[in-house]
Amino acid sequence: MTATILDGKTIANQIRQEIKTEVSDFVAAASVVPCLAAILVGDDPASQVYVRNKEIACEKAGIKSELHRLPTETSTAELLGLLHALNSNDSIHGILVQLPLPMHIDERKILDAILAAKDVDAFSPENVGLMSQGRPRFLPCTPHGVMQLLHRCGIETASKEVVVVGRSDIVGKPLVSMLLQRSGPCGSSNANATVTCAHSNTRDLSSVTTRAEVLIVAIGKPNFVTAEMVKPAAVVIDVGINRLGNELVGDVDFQSVSQVASAITPVPGGIGPLTIAMLLRNTLEAAKQKMASCR
Repeated sequence: MTATILDGKTIANQIRQEIKTEVSDFVAAASVVPCLAAILVGDDPASQVYVRNKEIACEKAGIKSELHRLPTETSTAELLGLLHALNSNDSIHGILVQLPLPMHIDERKILDAILAAKDVDAFSPENVGLMSQGRPRFLPCTPHGVMQLLHRCGIETASKEVVVVGRSDIVGKPLVSMLLQRSGPCGSSNANATVTCAHSNTRDLSSVTTRAEVLIVAIGKPNFVTAEMVKPAAVVIDVGINRLGNELVGDVDFQSVSQVASAITPVPGGIGPLTIAMLLRNTLEAAKQKMASCR
């Protein structure tokens, strides 16, 4: 068996075209341009690339973006001051703090300081709580990207056994919550799963992952999941992205697993492009919600 490649890049481009049309319609109706403010602290090369890609994506979608570059030595208090100003600025609809932050900055305090109505990463306690209750203001970008890819590739999760490997606040936990809901952004057929969350303390991990009809891996370890850890004909979604020398690889050993799975996402070109597309979606939604609250 050779797995079908799930082309996240093509799907992301489709979604971005849809958003571009929606942004154009919104601007024409409201005379307001959605705006995303991004904050980059320090000079981490990968973070600079990510932020630049987000700027380009905003421009192509008709969304305004502004980038605040701060030196590595910026203090927590100084960053909080900038966030207060952005929270108070009515022309800013979404705020993004690029992670990771320098070690001396209190990351949790910074993320908690973003106004929930502008928290387009959906990291704030309020937005996490709303999502867990099935009434989200925004959906976290990477998990939402996973859901969109499954839906648009015709892969349903209802009544299936899904295993999520990884329990981060950014990917693993919100994905589990979204998959458990009775319905979601892509309807009931892409929710209603029986979900197991596996992690670094899971005993006999392979006995868990080989049960999965849909296996989603976001553990941050290059080529960690191998063929013998995958149920034959399972769908495998690789959320990881790791640099090995000059090569980007996922958390799944693509070469071996693609011979066992029925479908698999590549790295790069899988979930990554969808994360940015969902960020654009949340920024537009934040602008719409702001206009609705002003009526």
